[in-house]
Amino acid sequence: MNLLSAKNLSHSFEYELFSDVSLSLESNESIAIIGMSGSGKSTLLHLLSTLLKPDKGTVTLFGKETASMSKKELTLIKRNKLGIVFQSHYLFKGFTAYENLEVAQILSQKEIDNSLIKDLEIEQCMHQKVTELSGGQQQRVSIARVLTKKPSIIFADEPTGNLDNKTAAEVMKLFFDYCQENDAGMILVTHDNNLANMCKRVYKLEDKALKPIK
Repeated sequence: MNLLSAKNLSHSFEYELFSDVSLSLESNESIAIIGMSGSGKSTLLHLLSTLLKPDKGTVTLFGKETASMSKKELTLIKRNKLGIVFQSHYLFKGFTAYENLEVAQILSQKEIDNSLIKDLEIEQCMHQKVTELSGGQQQRVSIARVLTKKPSIIFADEPTGNLDNKTAAEVMKLFFDYCQENDAGMILVTHDNNLANMCKRVYKLEDKALKPIK
């Protein structure tokens, strides 16, 4: 089943980042996007996840172009079907770790999965304020918050950047297992070639183009 299709995307800020980029994502499929810093990887992820609008081109989610969706329809899709793991955690700093998961639970009307908390090894910090947690703990809480929503598509921007190699491998396995069990798809942005090669397809964003390398 096709989850996402992007056609001929172009985007610029002070200069053109990329042009004519096309990509599709099927259920139970993982895609990695690699490239040098400043090549536009995070911007492309933001376009695909509808956080930004492209200068040109179209993004289709679950068979419908996002440009033709109402604001309410797009908001519901982002709330219920898309999960985004950012480089910055964007947790509610005045809340505990568990309260951050409760926000996702309330918005998506999904249950908090205690086995997920255990798998991410964050049981002991659930009732601590976010500001009391290490960077790695905050990252794992943000991952738990995303997976609590039970998204159909995971957009992950350097999701293991604050984790040691062992924990990073465990988190990636958690993502892959989740996609398989839920017929979900994942698009991963990373500088780590080892993580990228764990995905079914790998693309490199360079010279303003998205080039398949696996």
